Amino acid sequence: MSVTVSSQSPALPWLLLAGLITLTLHVAPLHAAGVELPPLVDPPTREHHPGKVIWADLVTPDVEAAKTFYGGLFGWTFRDLEAGPKDYTLAMLEGEPVAGLVRRTEPPGEQHQPAWLTFLSVKDVEKARRTALAHGARQLTEPRNYPRRGRQVVLADPQGAVFAILQSASGDSPDVLANPGEWIWSALITPDPDTDAAFYQVLFDYEVFDSEDDQGSEHLVLSTDGYARASCNSFPHDSAKRYPHWLNFVRVANVAETTAKARQLGGRVLVEPHAGREGEPVAVVADPAGARIGLLEWADTQGQDENRPGAPK
Repeated sequence: MSVTVSSQSPALPWLLLAGLITLTLHVAPLHAAGVELPPLVDPPTREHHPGKVIWADLVTPDVEAAKTFYGGLFGWTFRDLEAGPKDYTLAMLEGEPVAGLVRRTEPPGEQHQPAWLTFLSVKDVEKARRTALAHGARQLTEPRNYPRRGRQVVLADPQGAVFAILQSASGDSPDVLANPGEWIWSALITPDPDTDAAFYQVLFDYEVFDSEDDQGSEHLVLSTDGYARASCNSFPHDSAKRYPHWLNFVRVANVAETTAKARQLGGRVLVEPHAGREGEPVAVVADPAGARIGLLEWADTQGQDENRPGAPK
């Protein structure tokens, strides 16, 4: 597969919405079949934006510690769904669902990296699943139906990065600028951005735009409907852990202050605050269990032009 690169950048503003999971992390479905996940959009819409990041779940052995960390960092509140021993918890921002926390209990002698799982929109899960498998993906879970949420399946792309596809039963959220505390960007960090971009281009019919920084790091923008949805980035030159993964970013009012707060809450700073591709402050932190998440500061005025949030360099 080879990627088809467009010559012009998207004319419309970048989509500001919103996994670090290796193939050794077997992403398990919720233990109780009766769990009722809320709809993504309420009231429902008829909007569908294939290739858009529409949800993220944290897979972690310590949900209570995650609540303390993310509640303190982003102001999220939490609601446990009664399905087994608190298998799934909703993270809420101002009363609206923003993410999920999935408890994964480690079997004796096993240890897996806690991580955020990125969900991308599709109109038809079965069709997208077959297309992905035909182009080198691996299926990690069986497709699951949740009446109010939709149908989903977890896959690994040909390079090994884990992601999920979701056919939302309530439609996708509109293309608007994310508020602080919401997902604003997602980047695929991979050893071969061209090959991975070609795979996702087939799967989601992305337009792909090429950009390279002063150090020669590759940065491919994935766009649909004139909106940038995500990016494929080559590994940082000083990267110690070189395995493909999705990295999701939350919009914050002040990256430096939020990074300091992450330290106070027991997290680690993996990438110190610095200027991204468009000059926007950006950083990467890990929660106390080790799950990675990006922080990105973005001015309201930047949401209505061709500028865009940059992925970590």
